[in-house]
Amino acid sequence: MEQNRPLSVPEVAEILAISKNTVYDLIHKHELASYRIGRKVRVDLADIEAYKNKSRTDPSGRLVGTLHTPTPSHAVTTNSAAPSAPVSADMIILCGQDLLSDVLTQYLLRPPYNFRALRSYIGSFNGLLELYNGRATVSSVHLWDGVNDEYNLPYVRYLLPGISCRLVNLAYRTQGFYVAKGNPKQILTWEDLTRPDVLMFNREIGSGVRVLIDESLKKLGISPKNIRGYERCEKSHMAVASVVSRGEADVSVGNEKSARQVDTIDFIPIKQERLDLVIPKTVPEVIYSAMQEILNSHSFKAEISGIGGYDISQTGTVIAET
Repeated sequence: MEQNRPLSVPEVAEILAISKNTVYDLIHKHELASYRIGRKVRVDLADIEAYKNKSRTDPSGRLVGTLHTPTPSHAVTTNSAAPSAPVSADMIILCGQDLLSDVLTQYLLRPPYNFRALRSYIGSFNGLLELYNGRATVSSVHLWDGVNDEYNLPYVRYLLPGISCRLVNLAYRTQGFYVAKGNPKQILTWEDLTRPDVLMFNREIGSGVRVLIDESLKKLGISPKNIRGYERCEKSHMAVASVVSRGEADVSVGNEKSARQVDTIDFIPIKQERLDLVIPKTVPEVIYSAMQEILNSHSFKAEISGIGGYDISQTGTVIAET
């Protein structure tokens, strides 16, 4: 996401995984900087990061600072925003952009667990690289391998050579096209993106959605050069949904949950994806057991069900081991 692009309140709510009313409350209390363009309230990404920096604490209440600063959407970041040394044994660093990772982190912070847990908001591909380099504890991933029609396991094997891991299901969710209300251009397939009257907005390199897009195009023999707007990127589901809602693009790709939050777009489902937690077997047993206990708890599943847009029938299930 461009650092200086104004963000709407729904986009801020998506990034922080809170309600729009909470965003307005933070603005009203002057805890989150904002400004107006006409009658619309807007927030800069830098101000969101500043808010997270000043409010992030460990379980004892001490300020722990930010772990990751978003980078330009065209960059694949491996370690420039990561800790300079391997993560310590008493700290959990959870990578991923899905809000379910935020919910899991909050459970880990609270009694009876009281872990020192931090979030790193980077895409699936970069999350695996952070695990490989020892700068993260766990990463949520949703990377589709178009050759084998399989999620996550091929990437874990390739990007984490020599590292034994468990893949534990977080949830299933549906990815699809975001289009204008009523789908006036009748965008239903990947081939429709090549039409001269269709303008796309893409996701950033390294994200699970971008992998889905590129793998799908490759499998169909579609060149990105034939898609108008392919090179334009944003860094969240809500951001690309907003672009379509404003009429700045005809189509983008994202999950169903975010589409439900934008009244002026429709969602065209294209694929159900599996969202897993990749947990190296070097992670202390006390941490792994706590995560399993949380994922399989009634309270966690009830909270996810309340959010909507997720299939939790396999949540907590060990999908594979390497």
